[in-house]
Amino acid sequence: MEKKEKLYEGKAKIIYATDEPDKVIMYFKDSATAFDAVKKAQIEGKGIINNTIASFFFELLKEKGIPTHYIKKLSDREMLTYKVEIIPVEVVVRNLAAGSIVKRLGIPERTPFDPPLVEFYLKNDELHDPIICEQHIYAMKLAKPEEVKKMKELALKINDILKEFMDKHGIILVDFKLEFGRKDGEIVLADEISPDTCRLWDKETGEKLDKDRFRFDLGDLMEGYEKVLKKLKGEN
Repeated sequence: MEKKEKLYEGKAKIIYATDEPDKVIMYFKDSATAFDAVKKAQIEGKGIINNTIASFFFELLKEKGIPTHYIKKLSDREMLTYKVEIIPVEVVVRNLAAGSIVKRLGIPERTPFDPPLVEFYLKNDELHDPIICEQHIYAMKLAKPEEVKKMKELALKINDILKEFMDKHGIILVDFKLEFGRKDGEIVLADEISPDTCRLWDKETGEKLDKDRFRFDLGDLMEGYEKVLKKLKGEN
């Protein structure tokens, strides 16, 4: 597998072409950003641990029959994936109230959602990823109704799988963001699942182990991410 030209660079990852047109290499950077990149930092090793955790989750979901773009982990910082057409809609699943929904609606933090709440956000940095509804998605021709239905179904299945697994390993899955893409006419999970894209709380102590540590100066980011990885591996 030969790495070729850079196709795209985001805040946390770089996508490279390969000598196989249907496959790309995803490189995880050490960049940390928050509040639309107003707050930035370089945190040594962050890309390595995010790639490790994301690969772990993709392997788990693959075992459970969830279609994803993931092929395999190539190196400490690199993941091989299928090239997909990203749908510019972020899907957020919430099990407990935290973050923006607390500010928007005044719901007290930790309020449980049963069933889990599914929200859509427009993937657009210039507009600060505004919340949207299904009708907005159709009006802007971002996805078809059957695609939105599939994304919701997959998001809730992924939530069930991850929530149960993390609960057994001492982690509360509070909420998380997913991105989906089109591959050969099918909807597949894309991007990453990591402490960058999830809210993860220690089941016993309530300690926040995700990117909120960086957003709100709650503690060393890498310490939190390393605790997540150890718990996932059953090491503590």
